[in-house]
Amino acid sequence: MLSAQSNETITRVGPGTPMGDLMRRYWLPVMPETELDGPDGEPMRFRLLGEDLVFWRDTSGKVGAFKETCPHRGASLFFGRNAEGGLRCIYHGWKYDVTGRCLEMPSEPDASNFKDKVRAWAYPAKINGGVIWCYMGKGEPPELPMFEWTLVPEEQRALAVVQRNCNWLQGLEGDIDTSHLFFLHGRLHRDDPPSLGVWHSDLHPHLEVVKTDYGVVYGANREEDERTTYWRITQFMMPIFVFFPARSDGTVPGHIWVPMDDTHTLAWTVGWHPTKPMAESERDVLQTADGPGGPSLPDEEGPLGKWRPRARYANNYEIDRKLQQEKTYTGIPTIFLQDQMVTESMGGIQDRTIEHLGTSDGMVIQVRKRILGALQEMLDNGTNPPCVEHPEWYKVRSAVGTLPKGESWLEAFHDWLYAETDEPPVLKLAVMQ
Repeated sequence: MLSAQSNETITRVGPGTPMGDLMRRYWLPVMPETELDGPDGEPMRFRLLGEDLVFWRDTSGKVGAFKETCPHRGASLFFGRNAEGGLRCIYHGWKYDVTGRCLEMPSEPDASNFKDKVRAWAYPAKINGGVIWCYMGKGEPPELPMFEWTLVPEEQRALAVVQRNCNWLQGLEGDIDTSHLFFLHGRLHRDDPPSLGVWHSDLHPHLEVVKTDYGVVYGANREEDERTTYWRITQFMMPIFVFFPARSDGTVPGHIWVPMDDTHTLAWTVGWHPTKPMAESERDVLQTADGPGGPSLPDEEGPLGKWRPRARYANNYEIDRKLQQEKTYTGIPTIFLQDQMVTESMGGIQDRTIEHLGTSDGMVIQVRKRILGALQEMLDNGTNPPCVEHPEWYKVRSAVGTLPKGESWLEAFHDWLYAETDEPPVLKLAVMQ
C-alpha cells in the first residue's frame, strides 16, 4: 500500500504539484496528427496536466500550443481567427505566432511598441511519428523521445486514443500487472475459441523485476512443461510509457498514459513492427473509427469532449451477464474495455492506503518506488528524471518467448529487447518448444 501522502503526491499533476513538475520535464503526446485541422484550420481544445490548451496550425503548418486565455483581457483564444501566420483574438484583434510572440496589436497606436512586451502563454509543440507532442516545462526543451515506433515508416505502426475517466496511474498499473491476464482477459474453458479470451493452466506467474536506467522491466514466467518456461516481458519507461509483451511475429504493442488532469487520462494504444508493415488485422483494431474502446459517444465541446467510449460506468460497460456465466470472466467484449472497467471502477483516484499487495504485485510496487524515487531526486537535488537527457534510452521493446528452464531471460532476449536484432525471440526459440 501507499501512505495517503505518497498517493496524493504520485497522482496529482496540476500546475505547482511535484508530479506535475516532473511530468512537465518530458515531451508528452497530445493527439494523432490527423486529429488537428491543417494550415489555418480550426483550433482544437485539449486539457493537459490540468491546463486547458488550444492547439492550432499556422499558415505554414507549424503547430501552436497556447493556454486558452488571451494575455490581454482573458478571452478564449479557441475562438480566434487563424490566418496569415497567426492566431488573432477576436476580442481586440491581437495576433500571435506559434511561439506566442505578439505580431499585431491593432487596438494600440501605430507608434506603440507595446506588442513587443506581450506574449501569449505558449508551449513548444512538434510533430513526430504521426503524433503532436507538447513540452510544458521551463527553459529549452530536451530532444524528442526516440521511440522505435516514431522512427519506422507509417505503414509499420498504428495509433489510437481513448479517454479514460480515472487517474493516469491506475491505467498504467493495469499494464504492468501480469497476474490479471488469465482472469480479467480470460475465457473459462480451454477448448473455447481464443476470440473469447486467453487461457493458461498456470495462473500464478513468478516475477523477476529489474530496475533499468529508463525505468523498470520484468519477466513473468509460467510453467510450460518439465523442460521449458514461458516468459512474458514488459517494459516501463519513465514516466508514463509501457510496452507489454510482443506478438509472436515481432509486433510490439504498448500504451501511453497521458494525464489530462487528475481524474481524466488519454490512453494511447501504440503498435509497430520493426521491419515490415503491420498486419492488417493489427492495424484494423487500432484504426477503426471508434478505436479499441468500441463505439464512441458523440463529440462534445470542451477540452474533454472527445474519444469517450459509449460503454462506461453509467451503463455497466454493457456487460453481458450470460456470457460472463458461461464463457468469459467478465462478459465484457474487448480487452481494452475490460481494463477500462476495472480501472475506472476504482474511482477517480484510487485509494492505495487500503490495498493488500501480494507477490504477483512486485512490478507495481517497484514502479511506484521508481517514480517516487525520481521525484524525490528532482526535489532534493534538481536532478532531471530518467530519459529527459537520454531520449535514446526509449529505443526498447517488450518480448514473449519460451526458454529452457534455468536460462536467463535477460540474456536470451537482450538483443531483441534493445533493438540490436530484428529476429523475434519466440521465432528464434521455437525449435526448443
